[in-house]
Amino acid sequence: MGLTIEKALDRAGAGMFQRRLIGIFGFVWAADAMQVLAVGFTAPLIAVTFGLSVPEALQTGTLFFLGMLIGAALFGRLADRFGRRRILILTVSSDAVFGLASVFAPDFISLLALRFLTGMAVGGTLPVDYAMMAEFLPAKNRGRWLVALEGFWSVGTVAVALAAWAVSIAVVEDGWRFIFAATALPAIFGLGLRFLVPESPMFLLKTGRVEEARAVVDEILADNGRQPLRPYEKLVLPEPAPRISIFSGPLRRRTATMLTIWFLVSVSYYGIFTWLPARLATGEGFGFVRGYGFLVLVALAQVPGYVLAAYGVEKWGRRPTLAGFLAASALGCLLFILTTATPVLLAASIMLMSFALLGSWGALYAYTPELYPTTARATGMGAAGAVARLGGLLAPSVFSLVAAQNLSLAIALFACFLAASAVIALFIGVETREQALT
Repeated sequence: MGLTIEKALDRAGAGMFQRRLIGIFGFVWAADAMQVLAVGFTAPLIAVTFGLSVPEALQTGTLFFLGMLIGAALFGRLADRFGRRRILILTVSSDAVFGLASVFAPDFISLLALRFLTGMAVGGTLPVDYAMMAEFLPAKNRGRWLVALEGFWSVGTVAVALAAWAVSIAVVEDGWRFIFAATALPAIFGLGLRFLVPESPMFLLKTGRVEEARAVVDEILADNGRQPLRPYEKLVLPEPAPRISIFSGPLRRRTATMLTIWFLVSVSYYGIFTWLPARLATGEGFGFVRGYGFLVLVALAQVPGYVLAAYGVEKWGRRPTLAGFLAASALGCLLFILTTATPVLLAASIMLMSFALLGSWGALYAYTPELYPTTARATGMGAAGAVARLGGLLAPSVFSLVAAQNLSLAIALFACFLAASAVIALFIGVETREQALT
């Protein structure tokens, strides 16, 4: 009797195994968020230490995102070839080592090099994380659980904001070193947790390691209180699935569409969240809307965005949820432009941007891996991560200069990008809610 991995996962349901898995993945996911968003929080402090302007200090972000761009493309392909587990252990190890080394950088050039290497590690972790998590989830629960994993990004955002706030209160010299230490420690602890995660049974089966795949499936069933596979139940592939390019045949349109959305959302998100902490941290702010304390509130606004996205992808579907959050993000940017003279409304527009942008990320991360077969899933997520890092690479350099000259123009550009993304999302030809992975 043949049994596919999807049917075995449906039998197991979402239980103790998945809860443990999301705790492990989520912990490292939060650590990666801290590394990424430290760019904006540390720039003013780095500028003071090395006698730079804030735009010059933001080049740590440029090098970090360049590393993420390379890491996402490289490690996504390696994970499809050599396995998710070993690549994740490699990237998380590198994240911990180079992230901690950043704390002790003696000069700005050394710091740039270390942030580049840390960015490569983080860029490799993020897409493989999602591809692997998706392959442990039954179809009917997959969207909600993937958005829940993405929700740990807000945990990391709040953590780095609190760390920066504590440093600002303590008024310590070279405070950026303490922030980088706070971002590196979770990755160090997360490395040990990664060894508790088995290899994806879907990948094992695809690569002919049938007995290993069976052992992992039995582990999932046992942890969730289900009976193990019976001796006569043989794990089989659902259909022949040769390795294919993400730009071939029916995948070409969805890849082009999704990569466009990933790029536009990334430019907007990183454009906003690299200059915003730097603007508020310098004390310039916008009336009473200033300081790290307000940034903690902005970070907390992300949490309900994830919660609503998790509900929406299962209730309304991936595509309408994604389009709705992108439209709300564009609205937040538009309100910011129209209410710059009214601090209360300005604060509300920033909170709306934070809420909606992170809801958009949640829906996007849930949707993208489901658009690809197993043999191309990590590659597809790696490509998405790569174009997102390209957007992040432009944000602290090109768009920070635009924002410095004309803030309203920069936000107007982000509003246009997000509105265009919402329209493009409506033309994605596939809805994957409750569909089995292939």
